[in-house]
Formats: sequence, C-alpha cells, structure tokens
Amino acid sequence: MFEPRAADLDLADIETALVRGAVGDYADEAAVLLLINFGHWLRQLQVADLITIVPDIECDGLWAQIAWAGLESALVAGRIVGSNGEVRVLRAAASIAEGHPVDLGDLAAGLDRPALTLLLAAIAHAAGSHDHWETTYDVGGVPQSGRQLPPLIAWPLMG
Repeated sequence: MFEPRAADLDLADIETALVRGAVGDYADEAAVLLLINFGHWLRQLQVADLITIVPDIECDGLWAQIAWAGLESALVAGRIVGSNGEVRVLRAAASIAEGHPVDLGDLAAGLDRPALTLLLAAIAHAAGSHDHWETTYDVGGVPQSGRQLPPLIAWPLMG
C-alpha cells in the first residue's frame, strides 16, 4: 500500500494536513499556525522529512505532525537553516507544541515586529483566548455566560 510522504505533497496540502492533525489541541494548533503564518519553515521541514503524513481513516484527507523532537538535531546538522530570528520562531513553536525549554526574554528580544506579533498570537491561541466567554452576573450574583470574547492577540491577516 502507498504510504503518503510529506515530500510528495504541495505546501497547501501540508498546511491543511498539519492543521487537521492539530485541531482540538490549542497548543498544537498555535504552533502549527505560527509556522504556517511565519512562512519560512514548512518547506524545509517537508524536505528534511520532519513532517509525518498519515491518512485520515474517517475522511478522504490527510493529517500531519511535525517531528518536534528532531528539530534541534536537524538545525545542528544543517538539514534545516534559518537566520537567528527565524530559528527563534521555530524554537518558540517547538516550545508551545511540546514544551521544549526556551528563554522567552531572549527569544522575544530577537524578533522583529511581525514575528513578535505572530508569537504573541500563538501564545494567546495556546492559552485558548479565542475561546473565552465573557462572564456576567444576574441580579442575584449568579454567573451567566455572556458573549464570546475576541482573542487577546488575533492572528494577523495574511495577504
């Protein structure tokens, strides 16, 4: 049977499969959306075989996962490369998804404004701020669910 490989798919299909694989886990969603929106890493991760593709048994699509544990060794070996800021974004995504330790102060200080905006949106997403609801209280002081709140930091519009 044919096993799909990330290297055989176009980038849009990789992005769709990664999102499908992350849905339901805010941290995974945030890490994947950070890399998709940042734009530098997915092609390299694809070529370096750091994205695993699995057929979705319930539908016709695919889902994918990033091999977060393999990122540092791939960076050291030169299989994936980026500027200091680009590597900071990759490490931030790995930290959000899998808890890889980073010095957040050092990491954030080395990002330009667009990358910092994406990182803040990713952190807000991982915390579930896009799914928070306002709490109101009735006259008796009983909490009531109010309107859905916007995310603390929204993902920037791509364009």
